[in-house]
Amino acid sequence: MEKLLLIKYGELTTKGDNRNYFICFLVKSIENKLLGLNYKIEKDYYRMFIHTDDVYEALNRLKNVFGIHEIVIAYKLNDSNIDSICTSAVDVLKNVSFNTFKVETNRSDKSYKIKSNDVSRTVGASILKNINNITVDVHNPDILLNVEIRKEAVYLYYERYAGMNGYPVGTMGKALLMLSGGIDSVVAGYLSIKRGVSLDFVYFESIPHTSLEARNKVISLANTLCNYGNIGHIYVVNFTKIQEYIYKNMKGEYLITFMRRMMYRIAEKIAEKIGANAIINGENIGQVASQTLTSIKAVNDVTNYPIIRPLATYDKLEIIDVAKKIGTYNISILPYEDCCTVFVPKHPVINPKLDVIHSEEEKFDFALLDQIFEDIINIEVPTKERHNEYL
Repeated sequence: MEKLLLIKYGELTTKGDNRNYFICFLVKSIENKLLGLNYKIEKDYYRMFIHTDDVYEALNRLKNVFGIHEIVIAYKLNDSNIDSICTSAVDVLKNVSFNTFKVETNRSDKSYKIKSNDVSRTVGASILKNINNITVDVHNPDILLNVEIRKEAVYLYYERYAGMNGYPVGTMGKALLMLSGGIDSVVAGYLSIKRGVSLDFVYFESIPHTSLEARNKVISLANTLCNYGNIGHIYVVNFTKIQEYIYKNMKGEYLITFMRRMMYRIAEKIAEKIGANAIINGENIGQVASQTLTSIKAVNDVTNYPIIRPLATYDKLEIIDVAKKIGTYNISILPYEDCCTVFVPKHPVINPKLDVIHSEEEKFDFALLDQIFEDIINIEVPTKERHNEYL
């Protein structure tokens, strides 16, 4: 018997004629995770098999790969004779501690002459005969032994591990995530990656009002998303002059609205330059004044680019739960302010009016936006920092 990993595709199986496209992306994601290991991948329309000398190390690396529904540790039998299946089943389970068990058989090879239920009964009887002090429990067994009979081989398995589901990273194209140092935006990024979107990032800083520690926090958040297969770039935008200009010259209660509109204008241009198909952010309906539906509409007024808000209907506790699960929460709560928190009006407008906005923006020096792109910092995630390599 050979011990290997068997990968089940899950949602990828709904893709019909496009399934191979998704499977090929999944292979690339798995290969990136298995770098340094000795392995061989075999795949077909329904399953993927990973042959490796270190099954458990490979398993541990693949638990964060999107596009996998389930990973099982399987035992491959080249002999499909029922006696060989029975002997192998006993060998697989004889050193495992359990009190109750059940056998389930799936015959994808319909030419196999013994029916699935009869295979399960025969294998179960052999296990009962050869392993002491165990019983069958068809409802809630300690061990569920699967017998999968395929044309090329028979596979036995009982160790199952849930995969991340979703789609392999990159299958849905690229988007630009507006990444702050807070809890929400990185969670929005994680949920987007789960749906097959690869991400680059834009981060707005306002030095000296914000610190390099705040930037480093954002880099750490982007690095965390690398654990889930996303490799990208952070475009660091020096937002100081724009923010100070708005603060000194424009209607105070609209400060956040003006600031967000300028951010969207900048993000749109970056998205166009890098070939991103959408802009993603961590906005959540009603969480703060700038996230009322009226405010969202007022901010969206500056762009026709698709804006995706994965957290739109989440409450804060739900977002925090995801942040803790993916390992970003403790980074996000580090006490370094970003530019969205350093210039907050005492009474921000919650229902901004477009006629007021348009009138006020006539005061704005839009040449400041053009200057922005001369000083963008391009940071590879998770590698090195480079300046003025925006395009």
